[in-house]
Amino acid sequence: DVSSSPELEWRETVRGVKPGNRYVRITHTSFARTGRGRIVSKPGYDQPSAGPGLLFNRLKRVLVGQPIPTAREAHERLTKVKALAVFSSDVLSSVAYATEEIMKVLVLAGVGMLSLTWPISIIIVVLLGIVVVSYRQTVQAYPSGGGSYIVASDNLGMLSGLTAASSLLIDYVLTVAVSVAAGIAAITSLMPDLLPWTVPMGVGAVLLIMLGNLRGIRESGTIFAAPTYAFVLAMYVMIAFGLFRLWRGDWTYVPAASVLTPGNQSLGLFLLMAAFAQGCSAMTGTEAVSNGVPAFKPPEWKNARATLVAMGALLGSMFLGTSFLAVHMGILPATDETVVSQLGRTVFGTGPMWGFLQVTTMLILVLAANTAFADFPRLSSILARDRFLPRVFQFRGDRLAFSTGIFALSGLSILLLIVFRGSVDALIPLYAVGVFLSFTLSQAGMVRHWRRERGRNWRRSALINGTGAVATGIVALVIATTKFVHGAWLVVLLIPLMIAALSAIHSHYVRLERARRAETPTPSQRITVRAVVPVADLGAEDHAALAYARAIAADEQHVIAVHVADDPQAADGLRAEWEESGPGAELVIIESPYRSLLGPLLAYIDALQATHPDETITVIVPEFVPSRWWEHLLHNQTALRLKAALLFHPGIVVANVPYHMSEKR
Repeated sequence: DVSSSPELEWRETVRGVKPGNRYVRITHTSFARTGRGRIVSKPGYDQPSAGPGLLFNRLKRVLVGQPIPTAREAHERLTKVKALAVFSSDVLSSVAYATEEIMKVLVLAGVGMLSLTWPISIIIVVLLGIVVVSYRQTVQAYPSGGGSYIVASDNLGMLSGLTAASSLLIDYVLTVAVSVAAGIAAITSLMPDLLPWTVPMGVGAVLLIMLGNLRGIRESGTIFAAPTYAFVLAMYVMIAFGLFRLWRGDWTYVPAASVLTPGNQSLGLFLLMAAFAQGCSAMTGTEAVSNGVPAFKPPEWKNARATLVAMGALLGSMFLGTSFLAVHMGILPATDETVVSQLGRTVFGTGPMWGFLQVTTMLILVLAANTAFADFPRLSSILARDRFLPRVFQFRGDRLAFSTGIFALSGLSILLLIVFRGSVDALIPLYAVGVFLSFTLSQAGMVRHWRRERGRNWRRSALINGTGAVATGIVALVIATTKFVHGAWLVVLLIPLMIAALSAIHSHYVRLERARRAETPTPSQRITVRAVVPVADLGAEDHAALAYARAIAADEQHVIAVHVADDPQAADGLRAEWEESGPGAELVIIESPYRSLLGPLLAYIDALQATHPDETITVIVPEFVPSRWWEHLLHNQTALRLKAALLFHPGIVVANVPYHMSEKR
C-alpha cells in the first residue's frame, strides 16, 4: 500500500551490491516504499504545477478520469453482460441496415423481386451459424486471444497473418465510418431538417466514442451497455407487435416520399449474388469476441464463448424478423427514410414508440463503432509488439486503454466520413471485403492447427473450421466480385499496400536490431571525455556549464569553450574577458560572416571528432528554462535547435545544464 505520509525517508541496500558498500537514500513525496528494494511512484508525480499544462491536465482528468494503476488491470475486465455491449454492438447494429441493403439491390429487378429478401436472409443466418460455431473453437484453442492475425500467423505464416491483420485494420476503420453514417441516417429519417448537418454530427459522434474509450474498456462497457440493450428491446417489441398486427391484418403501410424507382433489370445470378453480398454486411464484427478474449473476466474463454453464442442468437433472430416483416408488409426502400424506420412507423404509428425505436437505432448504430474501438487498438498493440507497427501503439494511457490506437482509428474514420460526406450508400461497397478475407484465413489456420495438434475429436473440429473457411472464402469472392466496380477495388488495392507498409516497418526494426552497436565507449573500455561548451557572453550560465565540463572531462586541456561570432569587435571583447577571468580552458572563436550559428558550430564539432576519434566528444549545452509558458516566445530556443541537430551526429554525447530565472530581487 502506498503510504499517505507527506514525506518518506529510508535507507535501502541496492540490489546486487554488498551491504555496507553502497546505499540509496530517497526523500521525496512522489515516491513510496512497497517492499524491500521496491519503490513505486505516486500518481501525479509528472503533472505540471502551472500554466496551460495544468489547465489541460485538469480538463483531461474531468473528461478521461483519474489514472488507473497497472495492478488493477484485472479489475477492469468485462462481465458477459458488458462484453456483449462492447464486442457485439457492431454486429447487432447491422440489423438496422442489412435488410435494406438487400432490398436496394433486388428492387433493381422490380418490386416483385423484393420477396427474395427473406430467403437470402435465411442463407445469411445459416452462414452466421457456421461462423459462430467455428469461432467458438477458435476461442477455446486460443484463450489468450484468437484473432485472425494470431491464428493465421501461427498456422499459415507471416504473409497470411499480415493479410488478415491488414484486412481487419481497414475493416475496423470502415466499421466506424459506416456505423456512424448509418446512425446519423437513422436520426435524419426522424428529423429531416438535420440532413445538412450529417457530416458534422458524424464527426462529433466519433469524437464522443473516442472519449468514452479513452476512459477505459470497463467504463466504456458501462457507458454503451444501456443503448445496446435498449435497441435490442425496441427491435424485439417491434418484431413481436409487427407479427401480431400482421396476423390480425390491421396495419397500413404508407411508403416514404423518396421511394427508390423500381428497375427493369433481369434477375440473374450476378444480381442475386450482389444482394447476398450487401446483406453479408450483417456479419461484420462477428470476429470481435475472439479478438478480445483477454478482456473478459475469468474464465475468459468460457465467458467469451457464451457471449459469442448470445451475439449470434440475437443477431440471427432480429435479422430474420426484420426481413420477414419488411417482405410481408410490402416495405419499399427509400433514400430519405430507412427500412427500419418505415417498419416502425407502420407497426407503431408516428407515436412515441416509433421515436424510441429511431433514437435507439441511432444510438446503437453510432455506438456500433465501439466494437472497432475495442479491437483496432488491441490488434495494433499486438502488431507493435511483433514490430509491424510503431512501438507507440503498445502504449497504454492513464486508464489502461491503448490510446494511440484509439486516436489513429478516430482520425482515419473522421477522414472517411468527410471524404464520402457521411453517405452509407457510398461507404457500404467498401465494407465487408476485408472481414470475410480475415474470416477465411482464420478458419483455414484453425484447420492447420487441428491437423498439427491432433487432440481429442480433432477431425470433427477440423471439419467445422474447414466448412467455415470454405463458406467465408466463397462469400469473400462474391463480395469482391460484385462490389469491385462500386468501390471494393479500393479495399482490394489497400490490403497489399498495407501489407507492404507493415513489412517495411518490420524490416526497419529488424535492421535496427542488427545494427545496434555502441557509438561511445562501453564500460569495459577506457573513456576519455573531451567537453565542448558553446558560450554566448560568459554569463553565470556559461560558467556553470564550464564547471560541469571540467568535472567530467579528462582534464582542463580537454575542455573547449566555443563562441560563434558574427561581430569581430564583440568577439575581441569576449576574448579579453576570458583572459581576465582565466577559467583555465581553451576558448575557440569561430567567425561566421553569414551570421549562421548552428552550421559553423556543428562543422567544428565534426572536425574535432575526426581529429580525436578515440575520445568521447560531449557537448555541454547551457539552456534557459522560462518559469512561465509564454516566456518561451521571448527566446530563440538555440539550445533546443542545437540538441535536435546533434541527434544526427553519431558518437556525440549531449548534456544539458539548465538554468532558471530567479524569483528573488
